[in-house]
Amino acid sequence: MGQDGAMPNRLAHETSPYLLQHADNPVDWWPWSDEAFAEARERNVPVLLSVGYASCHWCHVMAHESFEDRATADYLNAHFVPVKVDREERPDVDAVYMEAVQAATGQGGWPMTVFLTPDAEPFYFGTYFPPEPRQGLPSFRQLLQGVHQAWDERRDEVAEVAGKIVRDLAGREISYGDAQPPGDEQQSQALLGLTREYDPQRGGFGGAPKFPPSMVIEFLLRHHARTGAEGALQMARDTAERMARGGIYDQLGGGFARYSVDRDWTVPHFEKMLYDNALLCRAYAHLWRSTGSELARRVALETADFMVRELRTPEGGFASALDADSDDGSGRHVEGAYYVWTPAQLREVLGEQDAGLAVRYFGVTEEGTFEEGASVLQLPQQDEVFDAGRIAGPGGIRERLLAARGARPAPGRDDKVVAAWNGLAVAALAETGAYFDRPDLTEAAVAAADLLVRVHLDDHARIARTSKDGRVGGNAGVLEDYADVAEGFLALASVTGEGVWLEFAGLLLDHVLTRFADPESGALYDTASDAERLIRRPQDPTDNAVPSGWTAAAGALLGYAAQTGSAAHRTAAERALGVVKALGPRVPRFVGWGLAVAEAALDGPREVAVAGPALDDPATAALHRRALLGTAPGAVVAVGTPGSDEFPLLADRPLVDGEPAAYVCRNFTCDLPTTDPDRLSAALGG
Repeated sequence: MGQDGAMPNRLAHETSPYLLQHADNPVDWWPWSDEAFAEARERNVPVLLSVGYASCHWCHVMAHESFEDRATADYLNAHFVPVKVDREERPDVDAVYMEAVQAATGQGGWPMTVFLTPDAEPFYFGTYFPPEPRQGLPSFRQLLQGVHQAWDERRDEVAEVAGKIVRDLAGREISYGDAQPPGDEQQSQALLGLTREYDPQRGGFGGAPKFPPSMVIEFLLRHHARTGAEGALQMARDTAERMARGGIYDQLGGGFARYSVDRDWTVPHFEKMLYDNALLCRAYAHLWRSTGSELARRVALETADFMVRELRTPEGGFASALDADSDDGSGRHVEGAYYVWTPAQLREVLGEQDAGLAVRYFGVTEEGTFEEGASVLQLPQQDEVFDAGRIAGPGGIRERLLAARGARPAPGRDDKVVAAWNGLAVAALAETGAYFDRPDLTEAAVAAADLLVRVHLDDHARIARTSKDGRVGGNAGVLEDYADVAEGFLALASVTGEGVWLEFAGLLLDHVLTRFADPESGALYDTASDAERLIRRPQDPTDNAVPSGWTAAAGALLGYAAQTGSAAHRTAAERALGVVKALGPRVPRFVGWGLAVAEAALDGPREVAVAGPALDDPATAALHRRALLGTAPGAVVAVGTPGSDEFPLLADRPLVDGEPAAYVCRNFTCDLPTTDPDRLSAALGG
């Protein structure tokens, strides 16, 4: 039974944790479906579209204030067909209507509240609405009453507005550039643009709120590897260090929060997303590969361990997120309650002497750096030299605080497995495991990849967007799912030497070429040509929280072309990079992954084949490891026995004088093979 004894609504049988959170609302929610719009046509009422996600703080607030309120629900049910969408399950629906919200209001966010005609055309927009009028916003009830009145009394005006919005959206075409990848000039302009937006005191780009720029860091590392530009490396290194020392990084348990509400990385928005942690784990691993930084090594490993420990599902995949809010011990759900500490709480766990040390080491203050006298743990730069054993040794301060925190009520977990984000995790864990001799991490990557194949892929290698508890969801994969999973499989192929992952990547990228690409321009769409028709076919090449499907596809196509020699995939990658040529010099912060892929294209990318008698042969393993540790942008690695048919790069690659050998090629030219790991490193910038 739901609130006030009501029966659960139509969301009770959905797989999305976000939709299930609303299954007991008195609101008679429908999932996004043809049936919902047919109901609206039959009743001659508008649709209220409410979009959010499971770990969204203000989504929870609006649900509690309005959707759990019986009087509000009764009015809503009487005059609208309410439709609830999980933006992480249906990024296409979210993207189309968010574009309309941003075009109309100049801003957007979640929860997203949109009123639609029964033909799914939007005519009024907003985000969060309070239960009472506040700060210039009408109450949610006032909003519902106003829209209902407009629908009943000014229908022609509503239809005119809706038609104009749809026409305006249809006219918002993207400039593709000239379907050629960026050259040195555009990459240098992008670096200059980043330098102008860089915060030299605090690291990162722009002001508050500050988001972790994982994809921009990847571009900066690759640009430095290709050109030697020291400024690029310094921006990447300093930003990574400031984030790792800040409150955005979990100093006890590892892993990153979604963003910092301030410019100093001090106070995070506490939700932890799989995609952020996968991207940052890989970025820190690559920073270590470039610099040998011990901090980068520690953060990469701690972030990988966080993902495996706290996000891994029983089926082997990775859950989407941990909530920002949790019970503060008194029954109240409070943002950050799980993570913050007062000096008194430190003394209770550690005793007076160790608490004094922890206060100084973690930057805890009496007045607090967060709310109500609590502090977010940080690692501030300071002159005092600390006893590492007392802090991080067995039975040390960090271990005891982590154990005490584990007794607190934990944040909720969004258990759905999103294909694209799991692809990002596969790539990060495979490489981190290989770099740091942690086969358990590589095995976790293999298990997640196996789940994607078993549960998410059908017999035609079409990928489903989500699964939960091993049960596949009903929503089709979008471009980022095909691209990010292909990227993960390509990384796994390079690390494990198992060619089956290259084959699976190829099957996914065949769909990109045939169902997502415009055959005339080479532009890419976020939904397939045979996907559900929305008011607009979404198409966004900019990188935001994750690589866009467009730039992720360019990267996977380029890597697959390097592994296989496929001219069709190389051409498709270069045509897709045309948009990076157009956007990179203008908005480099928002096309970081595209710029990183362009660095790989400019460098070759290099193709490395390591031929040995067996994968576990020590000399073969030494060459393979050096190949993986090379910093040449986007280099691909194949390892196996000479003439193996698992990797095209191994064809005609014999041993040299009976010893394992590495072959490095790019742009149709190959170096002499080498049996010397140091020479291989020199050839790959390692």
